[in-house]
Amino acid sequence: MKIFRGFEEANGIKNPVVTTGSFDGVHIGHKKILARLKMLAEKYNGESVLITFDPHPRKVLYPETAGKDLKLINSREEKLELLKKAGLDNVIIVEFTKEFSKVTSEEFVRDYLHEMLMAKVVVVGFNHHFGFNKEGDYKHLWGWREKYNFEAEEIPEQEVQHETVSSTKIRKAISEGYIQRANAYLDHYYIIMGKPEGREPAGSLSFMKIPITEECKILPATGIYAVSVVCDQMKSRGMSVICQESGKKPEVYVHIFENEEKFPGNNSLILFHKMIYGSVSLADTQVSRRLEFAKAQISELIY
Repeated sequence: MKIFRGFEEANGIKNPVVTTGSFDGVHIGHKKILARLKMLAEKYNGESVLITFDPHPRKVLYPETAGKDLKLINSREEKLELLKKAGLDNVIIVEFTKEFSKVTSEEFVRDYLHEMLMAKVVVVGFNHHFGFNKEGDYKHLWGWREKYNFEAEEIPEQEVQHETVSSTKIRKAISEGYIQRANAYLDHYYIIMGKPEGREPAGSLSFMKIPITEECKILPATGIYAVSVVCDQMKSRGMSVICQESGKKPEVYVHIFENEEKFPGNNSLILFHKMIYGSVSLADTQVSRRLEFAKAQISELIY
């Protein structure tokens, strides 16, 4: 997957089949769009393209509330990893500024999708809006097809067990600790990426801290979780503790079950499977027994 920092870098993309949006979580609805991009790219002998924005538009437009109200399922690095696994060919990361926010929907289509990219097809999800004041939608795209020489498609809403999927529902499930529900919506495991640092003893076990670089990333409810840990070519089952001391930000710790001493200290991928216990603190004098019991339970799980 090629990553471009802005439209100016995105040269030489063949017959682009394009979509645009945040794609936070890269959930099952996003994957339907990406799968359709891939099919259309093959049809037109072209390449799939996602146009996304950094920083998140709300950080620019509403800086006074974004730090408190904005919750993201993925950091930028996590999202890029998921997009790569989904088989996307190209990502264009556009710097979102107040000036760019004033670009109208037709200016966006004319100046960027048509003149700079020469998009062959534009695909959007259900109820997608874009441009200044979110004035553009699929009806506008359909109306501009002949004028700007592209085809347009809209992907309908996606459902899991007859329930409509949305990033809002996924965030709620994660924040309440319902990881298995969130995973079903996502169509993959909820992940945290980070470079483990230090050691935190808890009884007979030791935990590595996983720093969270995206301040707006939503974390699971405090508790003990069954996880998998992947680093380079190594993979292990493990246990993650999400804890939050009074007045402080939540922190993420992980204990690796297999070959802990051989695990490289590089950027690691933590895949969350299910909650084992809720509400826990590594500083609790009774935590050692609970952690040992949780480890025994996780060791019996098939995952």
